Amino acid sequence: MADPIPLPVPASVPVNRLADATLDEIRAALAPSIADNAGFDGWGDAARDMAADQAGVDRDVARLAFPGGAVDMIEAWFAQVDAEMLARLPQARLTMMKVRDRIPALVEARLDIVAPNREALRRALAILALPQNAVRGVKLGWHAADVMWRAAGDTATDYNHYTKRTLLSGVYAATVTVFLDDDSEGHADTRAFLARRIWGIMRFERIKSRIVSQSELRPSLSRFIGRLRYPAV
Repeated sequence: MADPIPLPVPASVPVNRLADATLDEIRAALAPSIADNAGFDGWGDAARDMAADQAGVDRDVARLAFPGGAVDMIEAWFAQVDAEMLARLPQARLTMMKVRDRIPALVEARLDIVAPNREALRRALAILALPQNAVRGVKLGWHAADVMWRAAGDTATDYNHYTKRTLLSGVYAATVTVFLDDDSEGHADTRAFLARRIWGIMRFERIKSRIVSQSELRPSLSRFIGRLRYPAV
């Protein structure tokens, strides 16, 4: 799977300066408010218009900022969640953690950020699950996993790059499913579920690394045959 194009995350613009803002800046500024409204009004014109009114943005301009409708609004919100997650866990703080603790911390930060808008998240996932939005939904899930792995310090460029993101995309999706219906204190059930799944990923990575190391030590049949056919002079 090709990497999705990273979503731009413009810096937040104060409401009193939105009159001179670009469409990208307006998208970033309105996305959190749209999410606040989407839990009640859905990811539609009503939520967008209310956010625009609250920010003092012309409704027609707000409409231009989200030409793709609901999916564009959801994508913009997820981009802001990415930005806030990285702000809560900057590189300096992550590097002080053990590697195995970084991904759980990043996932938990994302969940804490969206927790006030669980119903908006539920509605967003329902929209992304529609057949016409399925590809976009997969790309957004992949992008979230990519952002987290990069923040955790992953620099793999071989097949590991893809396996890590594929595994984390699945774990994150499953964890969100648990999270949406988790009424335990502090979302303890979700955190326990995540811990088990992350342990599974780490165990898989260790086993995979061991298998790769052992395979590199084994005699190569192709090299042996090549030597028989083309003996060294």
